[in-house]
Amino acid sequence: MIVRTLTLIAGLSGAAVTAQFPEFSQQYAQRLGGAVDELTAVVADFDASAQASGLTRQEALAQMQGSDFLTRRRADMETTLQRHERLSAAMAALQDAGPFTRAYELRHFSDAEIARRTYDAYKPALPLTFEGAAFAIVGYAGAALIMALLLALLKWPFSRGRQARSGRRAAR
Repeated sequence: MIVRTLTLIAGLSGAAVTAQFPEFSQQYAQRLGGAVDELTAVVADFDASAQASGLTRQEALAQMQGSDFLTRRRADMETTLQRHERLSAAMAALQDAGPFTRAYELRHFSDAEIARRTYDAYKPALPLTFEGAAFAIVGYAGAALIMALLLALLKWPFSRGRQARSGRRAAR
């Protein structure tokens, strides 16, 4: 009875958590789009300044040296350019993806700052959509299976002892 109750609790907990993924991932994608838009503006501004000086992006970065400030500013700009590239690639992968495809593309949810801000603003709710139900079912089954396996592993050493004792009794 206790095993069934614990398995049910684990399953319901798994369902509640995984059912949140469709909405959380949609909100993450929205924040990702906003971040890409802002970084695109910064990169375009830098490229325009470089072009106005007759330089490519790489040439402009190379010229940012000679003082501690310029060296730090170049490093900041290189970090910004790399982040823009990484987030743009993630946005391209998630742009038109539905909740099931977003789950498949989970590796694109890798920006810690965007994830943290999404989590901070996220309010869990009971999703009443097909996607929410599908994720809930998968979460329930997965968590219930894991709990059942863990409980079976915990029970296993004790059941072997009982089998050995009952085998000895039968041999007498």
